[in-house]
Amino acid sequence: MSRIGKRPITIPAKVQVTIDGSNVVVKGPKGELSRNLPANVIVSQEGEILQVTRKDESRTSRQMHGLSRTLVANMVEGVSQGFQQRLEIQGVGYRAQVQGRNLVLNMGFSHQVQIVPPEGIQFAVENNTNVIVSGYDKEIVGNTAAKVRAVRPPEPYKGKGIRYAGEVVRRKAGKTGKGGKK
Repeated sequence: MSRIGKRPITIPAKVQVTIDGSNVVVKGPKGELSRNLPANVIVSQEGEILQVTRKDESRTSRQMHGLSRTLVANMVEGVSQGFQQRLEIQGVGYRAQVQGRNLVLNMGFSHQVQIVPPEGIQFAVENNTNVIVSGYDKEIVGNTAAKVRAVRPPEPYKGKGIRYAGEVVRRKAGKTGKGGKK
């Protein structure tokens, strides 16, 4: 039995869950999310608890059990509390700012890079070098943070670029002085 799949999901007070066959809709103070789950997974609600079970013991049912439970749990957490991803910018002259809803990055290119957030995503900037991507859908928050990081990923020689908060960049030694062929 899937250890993750058999754990129940508790529904917070302000969250409403609607189950219509394999479609699950979760509404909360932050927003509304819906997801169509695989047919071999069953979601049932008893009071303030959601339980995800599987129809049979086939390989695909076992694979989808834990995944489906995690997806539903992320939906419930997202509409009640939301998610955020922090990014750090390192490098001389590299900085970020928010103009309207858009994120504007100065990353050493000849132009500024402007990132338009998808629906339900907000950008915040602290100290011109810390970017916070927040929203209620964990998948979209992670994808948007990855797009921001892809503008200038951290390079291994000086460590300059955009990195996730707490990400460790393995550094390489640069070229050594004289040597080589004689």
